[in-house]
Amino acid sequence: MIADFILYLCAIKSKTMYIAVAGNIGSGKSTLTELLARHYGWEARFEAVDHNPYLEDYYRDIQRWSFNLEVYFLKERFRDLLDISKADHTIIQDRTIYEGVYVFMENNKDMGHLSQRDYETYMELFEQMMNSVRLPDLMIYLRASVPHLVGNIQKRGRGYEQTMQLEYLENLNRRYDDFIYNRYGGKVMTVDKDQLDYLNNPKDLAKIIDRIDSDLFGLFSNT
Repeated sequence: MIADFILYLCAIKSKTMYIAVAGNIGSGKSTLTELLARHYGWEARFEAVDHNPYLEDYYRDIQRWSFNLEVYFLKERFRDLLDISKADHTIIQDRTIYEGVYVFMENNKDMGHLSQRDYETYMELFEQMMNSVRLPDLMIYLRASVPHLVGNIQKRGRGYEQTMQLEYLENLNRRYDDFIYNRYGGKVMTVDKDQLDYLNNPKDLAKIIDRIDSDLFGLFSNT
């Protein structure tokens, strides 16, 4: 056991990796990102939500502000990826550029909130950006039902989220599953979030950590 623990510590410290936490609004991404960063000693990168200059306008008038919002997110996420690619230590990121494109932006387009012209401009910009970055070493997908998402959204009490339609969350959930299981080409670890409370239950967090140890370091694979 001591030898295994020493190997575990060496494995964590010797690898420089890029870890991502993916999931719908209210799935618990930020909380898990923070907990895992603290456990492993990784640097956490969080999505700039509270300081986004378009977000409140977007929820008031989605069609008017969709393109502005999506381009802003794309710019911010690409900047993060460039920083991550230069890092000499492991970074764990709350939401990725890929979700922004294949889930949120495409959902806005299909709902009629972006014109074909804006969509083509956006996708051309994204495809050019992808020449400069790499996929995460592991993407942790927090899969949650709509009632679970709604409960978390209500608890955190962000005013601009309280008028969010259930249909919007349902559409995003479907797109997340399609993106993760049909379109994304990297390594994924799915976590069914509804039955877990890793913030308040250490055993739930330990289950996730055991799976990460196995997937990334080949350790404790019998758990």
